[in-house]
Amino acid sequence: MRMSKKSCKFARNFVCKQMSTMFNRKKTENIMANDRQQSGMMFNALTAGSKIVGTITADSDYRIDGLIEGDLSCTGKVVIGEAGRVKGNIMCQNAEILGIMDGKITCSNQLSLRSSGKITGDVITKTLIVEPGALLNGTCSMGGNTAGKGDAK
Repeated sequence: MRMSKKSCKFARNFVCKQMSTMFNRKKTENIMANDRQQSGMMFNALTAGSKIVGTITADSDYRIDGLIEGDLSCTGKVVIGEAGRVKGNIMCQNAEILGIMDGKITCSNQLSLRSSGKITGDVITKTLIVEPGALLNGTCSMGGNTAGKGDAK
C-alpha cells in the first residue's frame, strides 16, 4: 500500500508528537492540570476507607467519602458522599451533604441537604435546600451576608 505525501506527513507528525509526549511527560501533565483547573474540573477527593485528622485548606472543590476529624476550609464546593463523615467545622462556598456532618457548617452561597444526609450542629448559609428524609438537628441561620459569620474554629 502506498501513502500519499499528505498522509505520510500526517503520520510523521503524529509519531513525533507521541515521542515528544513520552519524553516530556511532566510538561504534558502540567498542561493537562492547567486545562482541568481552567475548566473547573479540578477537585480533591478523600476516598472511602480513608481518614484525615487535622485542618484542611483547599482552593478547589472537595469530595469526602471517607472520614475527616477536624476543620475544612474550601473556596469551592464541598460534597460529603453517602459514605462520608465529617466531625468538625466546614467553611465553603457551596455544599452538598449526602452523608453525616457533625459540627458547624458555614456556606457563603448554598447548602443542599439530600435525603440520605444528616447534619448535627449549626448551619449558616444564604440558601438551604432540604430533601424529604434528610435530618437537621441544630440551629440554622439563613440569608444575608454569611461572610465573616462563624469561623471554622
